[in-house]
Order: sequence, then structure tokens, then C-alpha cells
Amino acid sequence: MALDLTIVIPVRNEERNLAGCLRAIGKDLAQKIVVIDSMSTDRTREIATDFGAEVLIFEWDGQFPKKRNWFLRYHTPETKWVMFLDADEYLTESFKSELARAILQPGDLVGYWLKYSIYFLGKELKGGYPLRKLALFKVGCGEYERIEENQWSHLDMEIHEHPVLNGKAGVIDSKIDHQDFRGVAHYIDKHNAYASWEAARFLKLSSETFALQHFTWKQRLKYRFFATPLIGPAFFFGSFILMGGFRDGARGFTFAILKTAYFVQVYCKIRERSATDNEMQPIEI
Repeated sequence: MALDLTIVIPVRNEERNLAGCLRAIGKDLAQKIVVIDSMSTDRTREIATDFGAEVLIFEWDGQFPKKRNWFLRYHTPETKWVMFLDADEYLTESFKSELARAILQPGDLVGYWLKYSIYFLGKELKGGYPLRKLALFKVGCGEYERIEENQWSHLDMEIHEHPVLNGKAGVIDSKIDHQDFRGVAHYIDKHNAYASWEAARFLKLSSETFALQHFTWKQRLKYRFFATPLIGPAFFFGSFILMGGFRDGARGFTFAILKTAYFVQVYCKIRERSATDNEMQPIEI
């Protein structure tokens, strides 16, 4: 019997990843699979339809809500639970077993943090910072952080926002495989867009600090470092040395360098965008 769960996959031009993602979910795990498509120009929509998933078309107007909150507000699932999954994330058998136990067990938890393995250059990384996301929760128990963007970027989906839940969240220890088959060039382009978004958000938080009350400790630490060029070296030291990225050899070093460059890029974009001001205003976190 399928779980009392809706799995939601936001996509745009994901034909290289989506078929594998859907196969990994399978036909019998969830009561419904929904693919939210942002006007893809490849076979993404056809792949979703052929699998039997429901397809919703999303056109962003540059304002709140973005893709995930739009779904939660205007296409509220009828199931008890909802899980958001990216097209480059593949459910493992061990995860699906633990997912079923977590959903079926009684208790007061309203959500779960999920863990992910990270693949880079074709192999799973052994070291580096772990990836976790709060991507599984009870319907009606919260939504993603509300950020008034006014078109800071072309990103139509919540990227680094996390759900703000009315209750406690647990952890599922079995990992989901995170493996993007679109290559390094796509990774770099994507993180360039993310860096622009992070810089704009940092500067907005200087004047609108109400969002800080919902930050996780990791978010607070990250935004403290964004105001200093030390964020790049600090990330590299933590990822490659403290968190064991060196165990992956050249792949681990290259991955740490790419992520370090991303954080340096965020810092540079903050400095560039604040050049018309006398000085960046510190954020009290």
C-alpha cells in the first residue's frame, strides 16, 4: 500500500535527471507524485507524463510565492505528508524503508531532516561537509521562509530557504543519492545564479532582520562569514581538512575549490552591490 505521502519534484529542463529520479521513487511508494515544471523546452514534461506523474505548470511573476510555497498554498496535497525532491536526487532502498517507518510511527514530530550522499565527477564523495535538508513534513504544519524578492534573480524556486514548521523535526539517517548528470558547466552556471541571490539576500537582511529569527545555526554562521573575505578559506579548511575532504584525493580537492570559489563569489558580489553605500551594514545574528 502506498504511503500517505505526496512527492513533489520542481523542475526545469531536467530530461537528463528526471527519468532516473522517478524510477528510483517507483510506482508504489507514494499516493501521488507531482512534477512542477517551469516552462521546460526539453522532454521533461513528456518524461513525467509517461511515468504517470501529475504535471503542474508554474510561471513565476517575480513575487512571492515561489515554486514550493505556490504548490503548498494553491495545490495543497490531500495526503498527510509532503516531501520535496529535486530531479537530481535518487531515493535509495534503505531510505525508502526508513521513510516508511518514520511516516507510520506515532509521535509528535511534524517533519524530518533528510541526509544526502554527494556525487562528484562520477563517484560518491567520502568527505566534506554533509548535506541535509528539511524536505519532509506534515501538510499544514508550515511552509518555506517568506522572502520578498522583487526579482533579485531569475530563480523561480526556493533555493536556500528552509521550511519553518510548527513543531519538532526528526532526522532520517539513510541517505538519498544526490547526483547531477548535467555536468560541471551546469554546476558552475547554477552556482553563479545562487551567488547573486545570496548577495542580494544578505544586503536585504541588513534592513529587514525579521527573517533572522527563523534561521538555523548553520544559516547564522554562514551569514556572519559572508561579510568577510575569510569565508572562502574558512570553508575550504573546514571541508577539506576538518571534514575529511582530503580522503577523496583530487576529486575532493577540486570539489572544495569549486565550493570555496562560490563563497568568495558571494562576498565579491556583496562588495560590488554595496559599492554605492559608504560601508556594508553589519547584520546582528
